[in-house]
Amino acid sequence: MLQEYKKILVAVDGSEAAEKAFKKAVEVAKRNNATLILAHVIDTKAYQSFSTFDGSIADNAREEAQRTLDDYKSYAEKESLSNVKVDLEYGSPKVMIAKQMPETHEIDLIMLGATGLNAVERLFVGSVSEYVIRHANCDVLVVRTDLKNEAIDE
Repeated sequence: MLQEYKKILVAVDGSEAAEKAFKKAVEVAKRNNATLILAHVIDTKAYQSFSTFDGSIADNAREEAQRTLDDYKSYAEKESLSNVKVDLEYGSPKVMIAKQMPETHEIDLIMLGATGLNAVERLFVGSVSEYVIRHANCDVLVVRTDLKNEAIDE
């Protein structure tokens, strides 16, 4: 019997790599007749560096993330994917994507791009994808190519 995934989580952050992962996740979800959960985590640590916190910065980040998730959801539905959910959270992207969101949604496959937007964090802390690979309790697919299986420029 072939492996079938029922609930697929795709992490998106607005990067080109995340968009490629999203488009592949749509195709995998269609082939498996799976639910696709579009996930974005607003990193709360990013706002701790501001000496005078301005709540409008966090509000703007949330609104932009919600628009991006809504756009991705519309794309997936236009591609004939009927069961698409959106999950916008606050916290540590690594932990939320590797542990909390998969548990909450009973995920059996996580898909994400090899690199995201934050190169500085990748240098000093390690990439989100690396953390997810090491700590998730389900299958993880790191997308390195586009829908034509051509390498993504990083």
